[in-house]
Amino acid sequence: MAPSWDCETATVRVLCPKLLLSGNQPGTLQWLIGSPFFPPFTVVSTLRCIHQSPDLDQESDDLRKLLPKGFEVIGGLIVGDSDSEKSALEAVRAARRLRKSISEGGELDDEKIVGASVDAGTGTIHFFISKTEKLAKLEPVTSVVYEEDKSGKYLWENGCLLHCELPIKLPFYFPASSLSESKKMFSEAIDAVITQFKEPCVVYIAETLRKASGDVPKPVVLRGKDFCFGADASNINRLPGSEDHVSDFKMLSCSHLCPNGKTTSVVNSAENADKIQISVMLNRSEKSPTVGAPVAEYFPAMEEARLIVVDLNIDVLTYAPKELPIMHAVSNLVIPALVDQLYSLKKIILPHLLMEHPQLRIYHLNPPGVLHPITTIYELNYGETEMKQVDVRKSLHMRLGLPLDRPLLRTANALDLSVTDDSRSNTKKRGSFLLKDVHIGIPSSGVSEGVASIIQGSYEYYHYLQDSFDDSGWGCAYRSLQTIISWFRLQHYTSISVPSHREIQQTLVEIGDKEPSFIGSREWIGAIELSFVLDKLLGVSCKIMNFRSGSELPEKCRELALHFETQGTPIMIGGGVLAYTLLGVDYDEGSGDCAFLILDPHYTGGEDHKKIVNGGWCGWKKAVDSKGKSFFLHNKFYNLLLPQRPNMV
Repeated sequence: MAPSWDCETATVRVLCPKLLLSGNQPGTLQWLIGSPFFPPFTVVSTLRCIHQSPDLDQESDDLRKLLPKGFEVIGGLIVGDSDSEKSALEAVRAARRLRKSISEGGELDDEKIVGASVDAGTGTIHFFISKTEKLAKLEPVTSVVYEEDKSGKYLWENGCLLHCELPIKLPFYFPASSLSESKKMFSEAIDAVITQFKEPCVVYIAETLRKASGDVPKPVVLRGKDFCFGADASNINRLPGSEDHVSDFKMLSCSHLCPNGKTTSVVNSAENADKIQISVMLNRSEKSPTVGAPVAEYFPAMEEARLIVVDLNIDVLTYAPKELPIMHAVSNLVIPALVDQLYSLKKIILPHLLMEHPQLRIYHLNPPGVLHPITTIYELNYGETEMKQVDVRKSLHMRLGLPLDRPLLRTANALDLSVTDDSRSNTKKRGSFLLKDVHIGIPSSGVSEGVASIIQGSYEYYHYLQDSFDDSGWGCAYRSLQTIISWFRLQHYTSISVPSHREIQQTLVEIGDKEPSFIGSREWIGAIELSFVLDKLLGVSCKIMNFRSGSELPEKCRELALHFETQGTPIMIGGGVLAYTLLGVDYDEGSGDCAFLILDPHYTGGEDHKKIVNGGWCGWKKAVDSKGKSFFLHNKFYNLLLPQRPNMV
């Protein structure tokens, strides 16, 4: 049970990496998000209020869909003036009204709320606690702890995700002569489904989603008659003693279905968190206590009726501490989430009930900088590039404080909630494993006062002889291009497959750059050809830098560093007959000393990370090493291809 907290000794703990979202203007309001399972005044994330005034009905609708059960609004932050307490009080009052709207009028007067005010001039943040809604005076907080370096561990070592999918075909009849009755009958059909969630005979099956090696815990079967609806799940303790001695299956905790053995570095994210799958069995499968013959009832329609069948694909994700009993996680988190999502889907479908129904699909995403997953409902009738969908994503980017020049909330970004126990460091492709992000963990550059600027995001390492294809001596630029395209794939700018050498050649022939005889040849390509292929296949534009000598490259280190800081894409270096992929630079402005992070496609061995790093196939290269040898040759020209990140969401 959570301890009592006195405002005079209260500590506000900030776990989110970025508390103040970018682009805020005076008067901008942010919601502070916490969890009933964490110590009071623990801020896990923050969401911008995008419906100004604020429009709390619209805000509550949005947050009810967006926030998984297990997280809640615990306060507000506002960009104000020098009167910090007055501004914080405004944020507190808005947060209280929002909490009531989300809980549909629930009494929350006695809840302690966090209020924060940001001085628009200095950026200083002042925190306050509101003890109750009846008191207009706030208590200042003197202890604020920023723990973003421990945030992932805090959430996922002690918590897990519960995932529940439920496809429903919902038929309903209404009088053909009274179309207005259709909405009423549809709403009643929705309410009937919700009633079934809490019936005594409904069955919920909980099982682990991670099939680790060794013993897999048996699924836990729960029945509606055993549930205790409305209990405060944050104050429920499981029975004392080890899991092996729990005598009552009702008190089996979520940890029972969370296999051990994952390292801390792996578990500290939503993608790799322990997950529990919840299946719902709505059919009445219990034996009746009395024996009787089947009965069919006939209700004659008094007039012509019309039938409509609505397909609903419910998909909810909730957060729970591992020590919470599974029964309470299902009854107080999963079922309320199912109910909320059904109402959200109903609200979207109602205006289109007698027309073509929108193709609604639910996705769970975990964008960078947001510690917990979010849930979105996308309408996919016209595809992701249709302006309506683009506007929906832009709105979400604004709410989450995400940049507006990269696709972080597309369907391809969705969390993979399938059963898995594979290592996430490799990608299976055409019969072989491709290493990802091989630069991670390499030795330092040796530039003592340098500032490293490196690639943003993930890529796959393509090199000679992969896929049993012999391109030794001529295919290095092709391999560099494949690595670059893999970066755009893994950042979800495109869903096309990484092209083969032949497909690259076919593309150059199609655009008229090469003759048909080029297909199947062993001819080299350079930066210009790579730019043509990226433009044709991905719609990506490129900058090209030309150097008459390799000795000129260090002079452009500042410009290259800016590329990695703003664009973050891998760069292809072509010089003479060789091509490399540049992943970063380490530059000391004072001395001019610099190093280049090179990924070498000329490697011909297997996918052995240690061998690749120890052999220097991925590592920092000084322009001139300790022996006076130049990495970039002075008597060769060089072209650098700098792909530009598309400005899109």
